[in-house]
Amino acid sequence: MAIGLPLCRPMGQGLFEVRSNLSGGRIARVLFMIVGEHMVLLHGFMKKSQKTPVHDLDLATQRMKDVRRYGHD
Repeated sequence: MAIGLPLCRPMGQGLFEVRSNLSGGRIARVLFMIVGEHMVLLHGFMKKSQKTPVHDLDLATQRMKDVRRYGHD
């Protein structure tokens, strides 16, 4: 069974986000991609605002490109 909102959402271009609300009002996010039957974790961070910071999206997107370019083991 696929996991969808509110726990997981597509971010576009094959990038997905897992959402987690932690104690103390903290918000954690993990950005990932799917390669074959594998979930490849690209970047995790604590959110400080409603919008996902551009730096975190850019970092995950670059790592996703690297996985696609060089493959995985």
